[in-house]
Amino acid sequence: MTISSSLTASVAGLQVNATRLASISDNIANSGTYGYRRVETDFSSLVLGGDSGDYTAGGVNATSRRLIDERGSLVTTNNATDIAISGGGFIPVTNIAEYNGSGGESEILLASTGSFRINSEGFLANDSGYYLMGWPALSDGTIPGYPRDTGEGLEPVQFSLNLRANPTSTVDMVLNLPATDTEFGSEGVTRPLAIEYFDNLGTSQSLSMSFIPTVASSLGAKTNEWTMIITDSSQADPITGDPLEVGNYTIQFGDGSATSTEGGTIASVVNNSGDPSRDYDPTTGSFVLPVLNSSIEVDIGAVGTSGGLSQLSNNFQPIAVTKDGSEVGNMVSVDIDRNGMVSARFDSGVTEVIYQVPLVSVPNPNGLSPTGEQTYRPSNASGAFFLWDAGDGPTGEIRGFAREESTTDVAGELTDMIKTQRAYSSNAKVIQTVDEMLQETTNIKR
Repeated sequence: MTISSSLTASVAGLQVNATRLASISDNIANSGTYGYRRVETDFSSLVLGGDSGDYTAGGVNATSRRLIDERGSLVTTNNATDIAISGGGFIPVTNIAEYNGSGGESEILLASTGSFRINSEGFLANDSGYYLMGWPALSDGTIPGYPRDTGEGLEPVQFSLNLRANPTSTVDMVLNLPATDTEFGSEGVTRPLAIEYFDNLGTSQSLSMSFIPTVASSLGAKTNEWTMIITDSSQADPITGDPLEVGNYTIQFGDGSATSTEGGTIASVVNNSGDPSRDYDPTTGSFVLPVLNSSIEVDIGAVGTSGGLSQLSNNFQPIAVTKDGSEVGNMVSVDIDRNGMVSARFDSGVTEVIYQVPLVSVPNPNGLSPTGEQTYRPSNASGAFFLWDAGDGPTGEIRGFAREESTTDVAGELTDMIKTQRAYSSNAKVIQTVDEMLQETTNIKR
């Protein structure tokens, strides 16, 4: 009957308003929780209707959903590995316990922010029990082409807590040799140059270069030719005990005539060592020298191009010598830039890219399944995920020294609480009224 349906509808009203109050209380309780996404409870009517003009109350149903696509404000912190996202996307994380218990195989979860610090094993982990995930970089700091539609290649970001040696692998030289030294009557002075490098153990070594001019033998002539001899302090000559000769080259420079290379630039380089592995490449302008347990690529400039070695005027001038490598160093800090590149800084002055943290996007963020601790799991409702470089596609940039605040608006929640309280009281009043009407019906018999 209609009175009974009114009672049923009001009971349903009490239930759904209690559900809305639960979501409001959860939102308010998490108003200070970083990365929290508020829950919204909506009502829908269940209209049953009736025959012959009679109306039967159908009641109401409550549906709650977490608004994961909403974004909270970013706040600054004093920790470089506190990270947030200025825009769309999620950072990949994995549960520490599952990762350690599965031998390195665990599912990828998504988070919008996190406070990560290096733990005792060198991993970037947060207090909630999650590792930050990233793609490992190659030794030169570049990131290989990992697949973007799976988590293959992602691994917990980990740093070596031991001393780190960074051996020298390349040396680039910009140096001018005096053209007058190859003229007839010149004294033929040898021009020395020492270049420090670091071996595989991080020990300082030296490449000593001697530039010896070939002096012209006829009046008014010049040869434009030099011999470059290179010795290595890390190796000793077995006969003399002196530093071992590792390179011997004859360098011919152009004089600017119509039939020669541009004046002052390299015209040709001949390897005098007899070892073809040390040959000069005229296109790249480099050759490789064997040092103890390693090798160094030396760039002196390509044939016919400016830069590198030159022969101009009457000045011997080492303009610039750049090289990689450094002495043994301790890691002193970690940085994450806006593109997700994770770099380690050492007290030796070296900065090395170790990982890249991608950002994850899904077609429907609100379809993600919450897993606790402000992390989410992709589902059929969210759609398949895709990994982007931060700042590309639909993703924002990664911000270090930042956290994302809760999306809860406390003022709005308190307003909704007042409305919910009023609605709950009204439903309770309806139940009281129905009870009185039923009591009147019972009293008819009397």
